[in-house]
Amino acid sequence: MYNFAAGFCIFIQKKMKNKANRMKSIRKIVHETRISSQEELLKLLTEEGFSLTQATLSRDLKQLKIAKMPDYEGGYIYVLPEESSPLSRTVRMKSQDVHFIQSGFESLAFCGHFAVIKTKPAYAGGIAAEIDKKGSKLILGTIAGDDTILVIPKEKTDRQSLMQALSEIIPL
Repeated sequence: MYNFAAGFCIFIQKKMKNKANRMKSIRKIVHETRISSQEELLKLLTEEGFSLTQATLSRDLKQLKIAKMPDYEGGYIYVLPEESSPLSRTVRMKSQDVHFIQSGFESLAFCGHFAVIKTKPAYAGGIAAEIDKKGSKLILGTIAGDDTILVIPKEKTDRQSLMQALSEIIPL
């Protein structure tokens, strides 16, 4: 006689193993390959023998916390959570960080002693992290949105000195 509960458990175990293998493959592909769309990733997974829909892939990406970030070529790529923070991303792109900043920077303006830097969309976090990482003794810190950075200077820092400090990081 067929034991339904045992059969169901085996079915669930196989399904979970398949999902675990698929998740492992997604992480590997995203880490090793420049993926710019879900369709591209879906094609690679299909070539590896996985059968899944775009909706399933979307849920997997969300569960793995894989993010879409701007890349140094002006497009977007998928990155793993440990690679998606602006600091990790900047470190990973060591040889490209100057190009990244130059391609994302748009303008600098002042409001009193504060500097406001405008960037292309999604570049502000990476550029602000680079400003903070350089750690100028004249800059207290930055606050970044999607395309705007507020640079907060230390007390008694004049505009000219702040511009000099920023010019060592961004193209002014």
